Amino acid sequence: MISLAGRDILHTWGKFVFTGIGLGLLIGVTLTMAGVYRGMVNDAKVLLDNSAADLWVVQKDTLGPYAESSSLYDDTGRSLRAMPGVAQAANVTYLTMQVRIGDRDVRALVTGIASGGPGTPGWPSFLVAGRQITRGHYEAVADMATGFRVGDSIRIRRHRYTVVGLTQRMVSSNGDPMVFIPLRDAQEAQFLKDNDAIRQQRRRTAENPAFNRAGVPGLLDAVIASQSVNPYVNAVLVQLAPGHAPEEVAAAIRRWKRLQVYDRAQMEEILVGKLIATSAKQIGMFLVILAIVSAAIVAFIIYTLTLGKIREIAVLKLIGTRNRTIAGLILQQAVALGLIGFVVGKITATLWAPVFPKHVLLEPGDSAAGFVIVVAICILASVVAIHAALKVDPAEAIGG
Repeated sequence: MISLAGRDILHTWGKFVFTGIGLGLLIGVTLTMAGVYRGMVNDAKVLLDNSAADLWVVQKDTLGPYAESSSLYDDTGRSLRAMPGVAQAANVTYLTMQVRIGDRDVRALVTGIASGGPGTPGWPSFLVAGRQITRGHYEAVADMATGFRVGDSIRIRRHRYTVVGLTQRMVSSNGDPMVFIPLRDAQEAQFLKDNDAIRQQRRRTAENPAFNRAGVPGLLDAVIASQSVNPYVNAVLVQLAPGHAPEEVAAAIRRWKRLQVYDRAQMEEILVGKLIATSAKQIGMFLVILAIVSAAIVAFIIYTLTLGKIREIAVLKLIGTRNRTIAGLILQQAVALGLIGFVVGKITATLWAPVFPKHVLLEPGDSAAGFVIVVAICILASVVAIHAALKVDPAEAIGG
């Protein structure tokens, strides 16, 4: 009967193959959607890995610094370094914005890193070209996904930065490439005012009745200078000394510093369970819809092919062929269509994954699960055609 199914497929091979290709493209989209979700989870984990932190200290009662905004005084890091169990504590800022190069904009996560060197929390862990930041201002290290090259001049707010190094797979939880700049520059970029705002600030300060009553020479400049400095950071990344448990150190920071502290597991839960939860639900809905559409396509094609050979099926019944054999013929054709579709879909998803706008991570486990689901869908979709075939009257073989 396998030979009979094969002969029937060869008889209508054009329709069968083109249908398999169309189904394969649909399966390729399904695998890509699953890969996008896996890529989002991987991006979140990569972000945590690249921070090189054991603990994230943020503003109290917030889910910062990635899921919510967080603001701490920049002297918090110094006070944390004196606590037992803390090996390193480094301030960091995060700001998602458009970075301009020439006449185009690149969306990136601009990260302000404290002075130090490789191994300092928040710093890029490795470079693929160039060098690390060595100056306190106007140098940047960028991820290769930005398209920047060593020596490029990029614009962040009103200032220009020279790209001195390139790194790879340094991304935000949304997949935006990271651009590292000195902490002081990043603090200024977060709250930098334009010239009109600065002039209005000067006028309001000068017109303040309390200022006018004080009448102290030079007070205006001092007030404006103090208002123009940003003493805040978004988080403090903490590395633990050997032999100290994260829970123990985190509890001490919460108790004595009155700040929110997250360890690696908690931060991963925030990123995966909260930050990308809505996207995960959307992707899940798309997967369900695509599975239903795939089942409908297979059912329609197999049913159409079955109706096209009603007379042949009647002949088979007339010569005594069992219903189980006829059902097997149709089932084999449905599974063969699914196999063609899966192979085409897997190849297609693999080919377009590297150029997809989002990070697509195609895991072998997802492919295996997809294969099983495709076969199951094809088996279920063949039920309608099998039912129609078994109702064929053998008399139709000799009818007009």
